[in-house]
Amino acid sequence: MYIPPHFHEIDPQEIAALIEAAPLACIVAQTPEGLVANHVPLLAGPDGTLIGHVALANDMHRLIAEGQEVLAIFRGEDGYVSPNFYPTKPEHHRHVPTWNYQVVHVHGGIAFQHDERAKRAAVGLLTRSHERRLNGADAWRMADAPADYMQQMLAGIVAFRIEIRRTLAKSKLSQNREARDYQGAIAGLRVSGHAAMAEAMARRRPGDA
Repeated sequence: MYIPPHFHEIDPQEIAALIEAAPLACIVAQTPEGLVANHVPLLAGPDGTLIGHVALANDMHRLIAEGQEVLAIFRGEDGYVSPNFYPTKPEHHRHVPTWNYQVVHVHGGIAFQHDERAKRAAVGLLTRSHERRLNGADAWRMADAPADYMQQMLAGIVAFRIEIRRTLAKSKLSQNREARDYQGAIAGLRVSGHAAMAEAMARRRPGDA
């Protein structure tokens, strides 16, 4: 990934927040059949690995070799930035359109897990995280489903963990713009329906918001 120095995201907390906010990763790997890409929700586990699972019918676990390096791409908020957003445009017209976004690339070795304990752990961690966030005290639990049905569902998946080897993150948030153009980009993104992108920029440089 091309990362100019002023867009290089190195804050571990910001990177972790991006992964948590955009858990549906695109997992890319080279296989004997060429490149394959699968979209899978992932969770950062307590041991520092990324945890997920796929359907048993998904050839991903058959095509990717055990321990092979894969690339997990987490894409955060994004938005089109028009030159019209910049207050300095009428002064010199030296602006062109661009696209602001945040993205994290995680490289790591993948290990597939076929035992029931690992599959229960993967499903349990993922659902606990998202259910508590969505439903609070009414969060769905695996124990809510009939035991035989849960057993059947678990038999149809393969769990996996990705041991992280390298992380690259990019926050392209108009950091290379002067304060008034930065503020103009925030305002323009809000008006054009990209409030989340605007808020990400406002958090980065609160004084310009």
